[in-house]
Amino acid sequence: MKNLRNIAALVLVLLAIGPVMAVTYNANNPATSNTPIPANNPAQSAAITGKVIDNNSGETLAGVLVTVEGTTLKAYTDLDGQFSIEGMTPGKYNLILSLISYKKSLVEDLEVKPGKEESVEIKLNND
Repeated sequence: MKNLRNIAALVLVLLAIGPVMAVTYNANNPATSNTPIPANNPAQSAAITGKVIDNNSGETLAGVLVTVEGTTLKAYTDLDGQFSIEGMTPGKYNLILSLISYKKSLVEDLEVKPGKEESVEIKLNND
């Protein structure tokens, strides 16, 4: 019986502090999060596509992690070194590229425009 009372007390405490611990995200106020709001209107969405190659050999690189800095958006390059990140809110972004045995690369201030697909070619160094 004592265990049942302890469980009931714990449930009440969790119910009481649960709303305090909740984090609210206001989709109408992008300043509340670093993650861009996916564009619901295809005419307003943007995309980044590209190709990643070895700077020395010119060979395409598969398996490169391409991350949009400050967001959860990411993609991996395919066997032809191609990647695509779609459904982005227009704006300026930084891309971080990483692959084992290669230096991390940063592409800064890449601008994506509404209804457009920004295409880039990025070279990685393994020196």
